[in-house]
Amino acid sequence: MSTQKIAVIAGDGIGKEVVPAAISCLERIAQIHTLELEFTYFDWGSEYYLQHGRMMPVDGLEQLAQHHAIFLGAVGSPEVSDTESLWGLLIPIRREFQQYINLRPVKTLDGVTSPLANKQAIDLLIVRENNEGEYSEVGGRTYRGLSHESAVQETIFTRLGVSRVTRYAAELAASRRGHLTSATKSNGIVHTMPFWDEIVEETARLFPEVSLTSELVDALAAHLVLKPWTYDVIVASNLLGDILSDLGSSVTGSIGLAPSANLNPEGEFPSLFEPVHGSAPDIAGMGLANPVGQIWSGAMMLEHLGHPDAASHLQSAFESALRDGFGTRDVGGTSSTSDFTSAVLSAIDALTPDAAIAATSPAS
Repeated sequence: MSTQKIAVIAGDGIGKEVVPAAISCLERIAQIHTLELEFTYFDWGSEYYLQHGRMMPVDGLEQLAQHHAIFLGAVGSPEVSDTESLWGLLIPIRREFQQYINLRPVKTLDGVTSPLANKQAIDLLIVRENNEGEYSEVGGRTYRGLSHESAVQETIFTRLGVSRVTRYAAELAASRRGHLTSATKSNGIVHTMPFWDEIVEETARLFPEVSLTSELVDALAAHLVLKPWTYDVIVASNLLGDILSDLGSSVTGSIGLAPSANLNPEGEFPSLFEPVHGSAPDIAGMGLANPVGQIWSGAMMLEHLGHPDAASHLQSAFESALRDGFGTRDVGGTSSTSDFTSAVLSAIDALTPDAAIAATSPAS
């Protein structure tokens, strides 16, 4: 088996705690499944910015391009504006490497209490368009500092962008329960969202085995709180998908649980895997961080790299640790980051690959 090179950017805050935790689990899994994973570490992030005026070197993207995948922790610091940290690292990676799919699983886990009174199991996927939409660079500000100062931000939807994210989501739905929901706001946003609706419907017709429902995003957000178990796959624009996926992870118990994959499905460029949570500077260095989102992102990375058995083994292990009561404080437990990681490592060793595969479905 050829070596698969993984670029590791722990980033800021609790990223420096959860990334090593996840790497230790990945290394144990790689040993058991005889995988050749080579990790290369980059010290990019807010501290790098404060020293160099940039979130990564000028040739940072060229360095990352030499890898099969990117494993990111968290980015953000009170000393650096969110605009600098996001647009200086994550968004350039997503766009340069055409990671136009942001995939976020939302799933209830044994051992984690949901804030919802209803205990029905939640298992859905949110497919977020990741390269265009509301997060465009088109726009600007005028008359700065004056009473009539103005700002304009343009939303950009293309036929290519909407059709390819819909196709990806529909393929996922076809492999699951066959239900696809499109998030829209075409009753209020009169140009871009009707265009989104048209292309989504046109593309979904190519998948007769999939039923499509278009739902206004405000109603969809309410339904994700009231009856999230009724959803299978949700496809959404960049902004709407960003909001809905954080909501989804919260109703399952904690945003610290949520993983994500920024995918270039064709494999022409490296894909990036990261937890949904931020750098959480308020608890950084205290050993309180929940590493599940990072570990689960690692399982998604293994799946993407072509190792479904290893991915299932890792997911089964962290689910086992949660089930056995080793949750961190954010999910009502008392375990430290290192305690939980030790529990996952023990579960990895205890679960044979065959048992792990049978215990859970693939990570993505």
